[in-house]
Amino acid sequence: MNIIQKHICRCLIQKCNSGNVPLSFVPARQATVLNWLLDKHRKSQLSQQPEKEDDIEQETIMVPRDYKYLYPEFLPPANYRHRDRIREKLERQDMFCRRTMIEVPEFYVGSILAVNVADTYAPSKNTRFVGLCISRENDGLRTNFILRNHIDGNGIEIKYDMYSPLLQSIEVLKLEKRLDDELFYLRDCPPEYSTIQFDMEPIHLPTGSAVPLNTIKVPLGPRPWDKKWDIKNFKGLQPSNRVLGKRAAIRLERSAKPWEEHDLMKQYRENINDEDVETVLKEVVLKTKKKSTKSQRRQ
Repeated sequence: MNIIQKHICRCLIQKCNSGNVPLSFVPARQATVLNWLLDKHRKSQLSQQPEKEDDIEQETIMVPRDYKYLYPEFLPPANYRHRDRIREKLERQDMFCRRTMIEVPEFYVGSILAVNVADTYAPSKNTRFVGLCISRENDGLRTNFILRNHIDGNGIEIKYDMYSPLLQSIEVLKLEKRLDDELFYLRDCPPEYSTIQFDMEPIHLPTGSAVPLNTIKVPLGPRPWDKKWDIKNFKGLQPSNRVLGKRAAIRLERSAKPWEEHDLMKQYRENINDEDVETVLKEVVLKTKKKSTKSQRRQ
């Protein structure tokens, strides 16, 4: 809990002692504060007028369908306990400012990227790494992605913060999707499935074409594995011929949770409200339009 949250909780406790606020609304021993409490104590009159102007402009904005997948880091976190509207809005402003300095292209898990990073110890003051994107995690300024490549018999993975000031450029060499949202099982697969040449030429797609889906089925290598990939529901893995023992079958049956498929409350808490998604994406569309008009004026 930071200093601002402690100060807000202290003020709320004083109001509760005076009888203005019910004690049940005071967050005791929590790392987060409710959104309506933050709005009440942090909202200033200077920020009201710009918000009204943006709301008027956003009413006439049409959000494209693919924006939800092009800008996933702008959406609120899926975990409702980590949501804070003020923090999310400030982070979106920082991300927009960062995107004016560097172009963040469209890419997905399974795409091949080339990333240049500032490095004071390198002779050219920057390093370039080419790899396959095996993960894209988190939201907001904490968004990161992992590139994997097999070099000189060793599997190398590098995690990059998407909005780090050390990033100089992100280039998509091959744009495509995979059947799974993460490809960590490539660590235990044959190296040819994660080997990318550093001198690879970019493959351009025709304008207006859909992103291709790579439906390759990757086999697992010999044991031992990092995790039990064969008992997990990965669509990009070839089916294993492993026969589970009696104890392993019992453990697998006990760990299964078939009721979560019909748990509506769990699905509601782990998903983002459609109204919140539309509001955020309208802000993204408005900022991108302003960015394009500024670049046209400069030209």
